Amino acid sequence: MKDNFSQNSENYLIYRPSYPEEVYNIICSCLETKQNVWDCGTGNGQVASRLAQDFETIYATDISQNQIKNAIQKENIIYLVEQAEHSSFEADFFDLIIVAQAIHWFDFEKFYQEVNRTLKKDGIFVILGYGKLEVDEEINKIIDRLYFDILGNYWDKERKYIDENYQTIPFPFEEISILDVQKTEKQELSHKPKWNVEQLIGYLNTWSAIKHYNKENALNEEKLNLIASIYQELREIWNDNQPKTVNFPTLFRIGKLKK
Repeated sequence: MKDNFSQNSENYLIYRPSYPEEVYNIICSCLETKQNVWDCGTGNGQVASRLAQDFETIYATDISQNQIKNAIQKENIIYLVEQAEHSSFEADFFDLIIVAQAIHWFDFEKFYQEVNRTLKKDGIFVILGYGKLEVDEEINKIIDRLYFDILGNYWDKERKYIDENYQTIPFPFEEISILDVQKTEKQELSHKPKWNVEQLIGYLNTWSAIKHYNKENALNEEKLNLIASIYQELREIWNDNQPKTVNFPTLFRIGKLKK
């Protein structure tokens, strides 16, 4: 598993988007017991901290010591620095194993062996993520220019799985239809925070491709200024930094062990 997120890890807690409450309602509706959870690739502990409201104990792992250091602390969350593919957990232990915005970094085959080993027979496996953000037509064009034209070659190859809405990753589980278990009116799930332009730029600076770009072009002032010009363009059209709705489409798959 790659570690692209140890640098400036405190920014992930501040700027990374969360997930709609309906996601957690759906997860809970699929389970009869809510004892042990493995939040694998926990990052800043965002998902772990929310699950801590509904489950007895959350075991949250990440390969980044810095991410764990800056993670949200709660009494029933146990943080561990471990690889997704080589955990220390006993067999048939978890009611829920969840991976949020991290599955694309894993060695699928080795990680799924761990899922099959540690998930209870009646437990569920959940993949969460969020797609490319949208604001409005004018801002979307600027974001697309940054995402595709400037950063296109700087994205890790694994990013394609997010662009393909996690539909093309291997998923050797018996899939549960999210539409079948939604308790409220069936609708597309998304997170829609109200952000100002500086919050948006803070989020953009957590992109792995931005980090790769800045590292490779550290001595190229012209290229560094290209990113700065994108940010300035966003500031100029944001309408006095007033909050805008930023839409993050939710990527969400649920499965259980095959019989």
